[in-house]
Amino acid sequence: METYPKGTQIIQILDKEVYLLTEKAVFLPQSRSLLIADPHFGKAAHFRKAGIPVTEKVHIHDFLKIQKLIESLQPTDVYFLGDLFHSDWNESWNDLEEFACYFPGCQFHLIKGNHDILPKALYRSEIWRVHPESLIIENYILTHEPMESVSEGFFNFCGHIHPGISLFGTAKQRLTLPCYFICNNQMILPAFGRFTGLFRMKCEKTARVYAVTDKKVIPVNFMQ
Repeated sequence: METYPKGTQIIQILDKEVYLLTEKAVFLPQSRSLLIADPHFGKAAHFRKAGIPVTEKVHIHDFLKIQKLIESLQPTDVYFLGDLFHSDWNESWNDLEEFACYFPGCQFHLIKGNHDILPKALYRSEIWRVHPESLIIENYILTHEPMESVSEGFFNFCGHIHPGISLFGTAKQRLTLPCYFICNNQMILPAFGRFTGLFRMKCEKTARVYAVTDKKVIPVNFMQ
């Protein structure tokens, strides 16, 4: 029987189990694939170069989350759905590749996003498999930006938007949380990186939303 981290929400997509994790990542147990969108590694150093004092600890926390997921779920492949690295090269890229080397039994993939502008030569071939636009695994299409249309029988996992959902209390309190946003045959993953903002999603009747808290992933069953 498959085990999964505490707080995980398990849903069915194309008649297969999909794990929505509190770490803001998706696990596909049938193919032992871990999906991560928009970590934006290197963003802290990018801001420091511009004179804004941001600590590198924001990325260390994300490294530890990935380590925990790899150790607990034992994926064979990790797919970054774009915006792996925030912008131009800085010293944080060396930290990222050194971290990836600790998991030789795991293949790392990058579906390139709009922030992935590093020269191709920088991606060490023994670590990275780089896919320019999209990749199909099983009947899942992995992209960075949401696809405008998805063929019948397929499902699109993507990122780019950094989706969030606002929950309102009886005393007019408002709490905006990252979320998994599903509409028709597409899921937009929450941004994995801590150093990212949120875009508040508008919920149509066909949308399914799962808010992410530190302890569990919660289905949102009412209109916002």
